[in-house]
Parts: sequence; structure tokens; C-alpha cells
Amino acid sequence: MEPVYFDHNATTRVDDAVLEAMLPYFQQEFGNASSRHGYGLNARRAIDKARKQIADAVGVQPVQVIFTSGGSEANNLFIRGAADSLKPGNLFISSIEHPCVLKPTQALSRRSCDAWAMHQLAVNASGQVDLEAARNAMQERQPGLVAVMLANNETGVIQDVASVAELARSHGAYVHTDAIQGLGKIPVDFSALKVHAMTLSAHKVYGPKGAAALIVDKRLLLKPLIYGGGHESGLRSGTENVPAIVGFGVACELAQARMAETAQHVTILRDQLEKGLAAMGAVIFGGAAERIPNTCYFALQDIEGDTLVVKLDKAGFAVAAGAACSSVNPGQSHVLNAMQVDPMLARCAVRVSLGRSNTLEQIDNFLRATQRIVAELKQISSVSF
Repeated sequence: MEPVYFDHNATTRVDDAVLEAMLPYFQQEFGNASSRHGYGLNARRAIDKARKQIADAVGVQPVQVIFTSGGSEANNLFIRGAADSLKPGNLFISSIEHPCVLKPTQALSRRSCDAWAMHQLAVNASGQVDLEAARNAMQERQPGLVAVMLANNETGVIQDVASVAELARSHGAYVHTDAIQGLGKIPVDFSALKVHAMTLSAHKVYGPKGAAALIVDKRLLLKPLIYGGGHESGLRSGTENVPAIVGFGVACELAQARMAETAQHVTILRDQLEKGLAAMGAVIFGGAAERIPNTCYFALQDIEGDTLVVKLDKAGFAVAAGAACSSVNPGQSHVLNAMQVDPMLARCAVRVSLGRSNTLEQIDNFLRATQRIVAELKQISSVSF
């Protein structure tokens, strides 16, 4: 059997059309976009086109798109760049944020001088930010910065970013959303979300790694993380990665065109998957909440997630025990901890994230393989005792 890839929230295969668009900018059109000659002007025009494609995908003006090397850099640019532009105060993030939002906020709170006070917004058992608790927390402590992701990378649960943003704005705070997992899976509209900044990334939408963007409100004050030649409106110096940026633009355009069809396809697959998992007694984390259509985060009681992932990989299925970004620091998911999932059950967590190329046949084969592996593990366990 051909290996089956069920880990699209970690990364995606570069689309053929995206690769085709990128290839000329490695050799024929290799110019530096800051150069004044024809090679440079061609590179600049390619970047300008990509900037518009990305802007159109989320309903903003091209000038609002600031290119970075990845989502982690873009998230850090907002957190650290905004914090350095403001008088220190209270910084609120949801308790389920990606580490590249959590870690810079923790670093800001540990400064010996000009420290920000970090606070985490609680989520309910379904993994959604508790709006009443958020309202009370912001009334108690005046927020200066607020960050809430649009869709969680582990559970796929969609957050009510607009409502959190309204609360934050009523206190005069700047608001950011990491929309990386939402792009291409659900409609993403910068204005409708009422945020001041938004992070997007190419490699989650069949684009290349090494290209991302921070979308900014024109009135937002940021200090750059990287100083130099003043690229990207002075907010991100460094020679632009033209091939990756071109690929990012094409990937966004394709994602928008295919979104409805892809969502319908992966929803059918996920429904079939979760029906089969339910028959095995699986718990679906965030299953009662609105989720991006491709994500299923489940656990089978007494079956270690890491063990199941390894066994499934040997059977030809690539899945994850959690977020790929946390694989270097294994342990219980902070997302499941925030949802107050029993630690023993949380250790059993496995994430399946589907893509356009997956099929119902693959889902059925996965369910059979999982059932077989679980039976084998339980037999081994019974013999051990």
C-alpha cells in the first residue's frame, strides 16, 4: 500500500501549479528585488503580484502585507514589535496559543525592566475561549495587547476572534490573531475579525516553507525585529525570498478558489473517520465545537498516542501525536491541559488532519489498521499482566 499522509496541519505538499510558478525565480528571473535594473524590476513586480494575491485572500490592501520567513517570525513581530512600541501593561493570550505566541509573551513578562504582565484567557471543555471569563479578566486588568488564534492547530476548534477583539478594543488594546490554520479552510476576513494584525503562512496551504506574512492595520505601530535595508516598509529588513513569496501568492489564490470544494471533500472524510472511531470508543477532543473541516483530534483510552503514531507509521499512515512544533519538547499537550482533559487520556491523543488528496478508501484502511493495532496492543498489555 502506498504511504498515506494524514498530517496536513503540520505541512502540505507544494501544489504543482505553485511549484511551476516558483521555478523561473530560481534561475531565469534571479534578480534582487531591490536592484534598479531589469532583473530587479522583474523580481519586484513578482513580489507586488504575490502581495496583492495574499491581500485579496483576506480582504486587505497590498500595503498591509508584510512578508516574513515564517509564521513564528510573524507572530514574534507582532508580540515583540507592538510591545516595544507601547508602555508596558497587560498582555492577554488564549491558553491554547501556539508556542510562537506563548514563548515571546513569556519572555516579555520575564524582562527585568519594562516587563509586561502576561495573562492567559481560559477555554471551556470544548476548547473555545470563555468570553465571559475574558470580559471579567479584561475589566479587572486593562489590556494593552491581546492575541487569540483563529483555529487551533491541534483540535481544529475555531475561536470567536471578533467577539474577543471587540472586548479588547473597548479597552484600547491592540489585537492579533494567528490565522495560519484557518487560511484556505474557512473564510478569513481581516476586517470582519476586527483585529489589528493577522499571521498567515504558505506551507499550510500547499505553498512553500519559508514564506509567511503579518497582515497589519495601517495605524498599528510596530518596531522591527530585524534591522537593515528597510525592506517591507521598514518592518522586516532582508533580501526577499522571491521564489517562496511567488509561491505563497499562487497558493493563496488557489486556496481561495478551491476552498468550498475542499471543505466539502474533507468534511465527508472526517465524518467517516469519526464515525469509525466512535465505534471503537474514541473520544474526539473539541468534537462539540465548530472546527475547521479537516481536523480530528482523538484518543483511545489506555492506548498511548506516541505508540499508536509509531505503529500507524509502520502501517503506512502519517499522523501526529500533537503539534509538529512541539515534537522536540514532548509531553502533555498544553491545549488539552487548558481544556482540563484528564492527563491519562491526554497521553492517548492522536491528530489526523486531512487534505485534498485523501480518499474514503484511505479512511477505511486507516480505521482497519487502527482497530488491528489497538487489538494487538491490548493483547500485549493483557499478557504482560
